[in-house]
Amino acid sequence: MRKWSPLIAVCLGTFLLLVDVTIVVVALPSIADKFQAGYADLQWVLDGYALALAALLLGAGSLADRFGRRRTYLIGIGIFAVSSLLCAFAPNEQALIAARVLQGAGGAAMFACTAALLNVTYQGHDRGVAFGVWGAVNGAAAAAGPLAGGLLTEHLGWRWVFLVNLPICLIAVWFTVRGVAESKAPWGGRFDLPGTVTFTVAAAAVTYGLIRAGDAGWTDGIALTAFAAGVVALAAFIVVELRSDHPMLDLALFRRPAFAALIVAAFLTQAAAFGYLPFATVWLQQVLGYGPVDAGLYGALPMAAASLVVGAAAGKFLQKVSPRWTVGLGLLLIAAGDLVQTSLDADSSGKVLIPGLIIVGLGVGCVLPSLSSAVLGEVPRERSGMAGGALNTFRQLGFAVGVAVFGTIFADRIADAHGQPAGFADGLDATLYVAAGTALAAAIVVLIFVRRHAVQSHAAPVPAKAG
Repeated sequence: MRKWSPLIAVCLGTFLLLVDVTIVVVALPSIADKFQAGYADLQWVLDGYALALAALLLGAGSLADRFGRRRTYLIGIGIFAVSSLLCAFAPNEQALIAARVLQGAGGAAMFACTAALLNVTYQGHDRGVAFGVWGAVNGAAAAAGPLAGGLLTEHLGWRWVFLVNLPICLIAVWFTVRGVAESKAPWGGRFDLPGTVTFTVAAAAVTYGLIRAGDAGWTDGIALTAFAAGVVALAAFIVVELRSDHPMLDLALFRRPAFAALIVAAFLTQAAAFGYLPFATVWLQQVLGYGPVDAGLYGALPMAAASLVVGAAAGKFLQKVSPRWTVGLGLLLIAAGDLVQTSLDADSSGKVLIPGLIIVGLGVGCVLPSLSSAVLGEVPRERSGMAGGALNTFRQLGFAVGVAVFGTIFADRIADAHGQPAGFADGLDATLYVAAGTALAAAIVVLIFVRRHAVQSHAAPVPAKAG
């Protein structure tokens, strides 16, 4: 049992990270009812977590390399536990959003260490077993999230969505202390503070501008100021990284067309496949009157289950096929699945979403595992950690931006319809059309620029994180 303590510790942490995306989606309408919160606040409950996770992931990896991965992982679990408690007892939406940002910071510290801890702990056959189990936990967590969130919200209340994290955190700490040895990178590591700050400001400012524009209009002065600040911060980030001797993200990697295309695909995949789900949940619960459990069954579980089946049944086969086809055709499936869902009207039921969500899930099951291995195969071995971190960063950022963009579209359509039920269906339809176009654009990029089978790296794989 002691031999597998590190695997159990890492899998528990990964499970928490995944579940806390999908489990919260189902609880959003209940949270909105409690605090009388608007759509912008709902978006920040998701985006606060995703942005913190994306912005701090690469920097957390550098800190873990320097100060110890076990230590960083334990600190991350501690922050995650405390912030989950703060989320559960938040007195208003502002406090909840702030706690979710803190939760994302803890998640970044945990997630930055997971692959490295497994990679240095296990060798040979045991390493294959460890990463196989870890991958299965990724898929299982994505599938369990909607049901767990629905059950907890419907029978115990939405605050239990966060309270349930506490015992899992305690168990993860016990297994980490008991079985995980400390490890550091032989060359140490340096925290890129200027890069982290400028990247965080750029991502947060653009996302805030999108959400603000959805509420106040695209000519709103605050929204325009946020966009301008985001552009300036992004330019500063590029300058900082180009001049740094130890950048958290080596921008030279983007000179490789295939690598750049795959990172763009990762960003757009998260938006196209997952960015509209919060608004589907709002439609299911606030318009159709479904409870949280039924909303989870209709609004997220079909996709997660289909993705899990593809990963389990065809995972090894997909790794033998060029990522040009697995990622490119998978994105076409996501686009098709989004379009299949665009038949909503005032008389639609939740069942109308299921066929499209299954098709999206099949595409996700093809894309995400292939993206991970393809990105690592496009870079030198010594850059594999940075490349994996970049992939996870841009996936989380894609989810955050997708929620913001689709939220703006959804809110505009509802405002035009003056809150009528048909307006909610029309708003969800509009987000799905944009999501389909996003997936199609990503597919075209991959099919054009990823021209060969990536050379496989010897580095540890990056998990196929859904959501």
